[in-house]
Parts: sequence; C-alpha cells; structure tokens
Amino acid sequence: MRWQNRRRSNNIDDRRGQRVTGTRAGGAPLLRLLPLLLGRKGGKWILLIIGGLFVASYLGVDIPFLSATGPAGQQSAAYQPSAAEQELAEFTAVVLADTEDTWTQLFQQAGRTYQKPTLVLFSGAVQSACGQASSAVGPFYCPADQQVYIDLSFYQDLKKRHQAPGDFAQAYVIAHEVGHHVQNLLGVSRMVNQRQAQINQVEANQMSVRQELQADCFAGIWGHYADRFRQLLEPDDLNEALVAAAAIGDDRLQREARGSVHPESFTHGTSEQRVHWFKVGFDSGDIARCDTFN
Repeated sequence: MRWQNRRRSNNIDDRRGQRVTGTRAGGAPLLRLLPLLLGRKGGKWILLIIGGLFVASYLGVDIPFLSATGPAGQQSAAYQPSAAEQELAEFTAVVLADTEDTWTQLFQQAGRTYQKPTLVLFSGAVQSACGQASSAVGPFYCPADQQVYIDLSFYQDLKKRHQAPGDFAQAYVIAHEVGHHVQNLLGVSRMVNQRQAQINQVEANQMSVRQELQADCFAGIWGHYADRFRQLLEPDDLNEALVAAAAIGDDRLQREARGSVHPESFTHGTSEQRVHWFKVGFDSGDIARCDTFN
C-alpha cells in the first residue's frame, strides 16, 4: 500500500502498556463491609488486617479490591514500543483515517452524518464497554462504546499462523471492524440482535454469519474507494486481502483446529463466502450491493 505520508486519524486511543485490573464500579467491597465487620467479635483483628493492607497499598503493592475507583488500567511508564511496532501503529492510524474519508463521503451522499469511531490500541488485554478481552480474541468492535480494539501483535498472527502477509491484509482487518461500526450506525446491529433473541442457536449463528459477511462487503467498499479515488493500492494488494479473507473463514479455522467442519456452528462464514462478499464491495463500491440478509 502507498500509505506513507498520508493523513493519520486523531481518533486513536493508545493503551499499549496498560495493565488491566478489571472494572470495579461503586467502591471496594471490603471497605463497604467495614461497619458490619467492626460490629462483630474479632473486629480488632479486622482493623489490624485492613491497616496492613493500606500500608501495603501505600508501599506500592497492588491490592485490586482496595480500589474504589472505576475502570481500569495503569499506564506503564516503562513501555516502549519497538520501531517496527510504532510503524504498525502509524499504518493503522492512516488506514483508519482513510476509512473515515470513505464513509464520511458515503454518509453525506445519503444525507447522513458519519460518526467516526475511536480505535483503541492495546497490548495483552483491554477493558471495553463490552467487557474485558485478551488479545487472543483478535480485533473486535464494541457497539456499546463505538470503538474498535486491536492488539498490533495480531498482524504477526495473521502473517505467521494464517499465512496471510501484507499490509493490505492488515488494512482489510481494520476495515472489516470499521464495517461493524457502519452496521451499528445504520441500525443493522440492532436488527440482528433483536432477531437473534427470537430464534434458536443455529439460526442465530446464521444471522451472525450474514452480519460478518456484510462487514466484509463494507471492507471491500472501502478498498474500492481507496483504490479508485486515492490510488492507495499497489498491484498485489487486492490478492493480499483475498488471501486474508480466505484464511479466516470458519471452515478453514475449524478444519485446522478440529480436523473437521461443522457448518451449524459457523459465525463468520466460509472462506469462499468471505472472499466473495469482499469482492462484491470492492468491485461495486455500492452499499446496496452488500445486502447479505436477502
């Protein structure tokens, strides 16, 4: 991709190096129990224990349940990304900026305003409005806070584990998650959630597949505009995205993990389906062509 020297999005929340300790809203449970404990036999020892815990906390020993504040992480001052990782962060910011340009234009043409998502960079684990997640889950979008989350180490996983190298393969991953944000803004996500609450698990999985395939199609739409109007793509870039789409199809992942394929448990679609819908979006650049639900 020709991404160097292009605009970087400002909608980046860099949490790399933060230590996630979970969400603890409403104060520390132990402190709320203090009056009750002191009214019982042995209250003197409870006081001594709590006093010792406060001393430990003062000395820098991490005692999570003593925290009375809301979510979160503690920034590690010692965290220093490598030059290669920082380049990936800059690349991600450029791709996010370009998706902003594409979807802002398309929403304007439809008489709507595109609300730009925030992209959260994290390392190891992260706390979102959708719960705490480790990097093992891969990139994800949380509709509750309208944020995309990615641990940059996933790019290495994409290259080595899934045999899908290349910067446009990485860009496809970002554009797919932004596609989920577009679905959220258009009301598709709400429709899917409502429908899934009314059907059985197998049918709910099928709805999830259709939602994921539409996000692939939306990623293809971004690729269409990035290529035709801004000339970001180089000759082999499209193939990189298609290889990545095929590499993370449910059938291939299940075959690699279990040695067999179970279509009733698919949630993202087959390799063939993912490639097909990305190409539909890429070739047409038309949102109306991305109706995977009919």
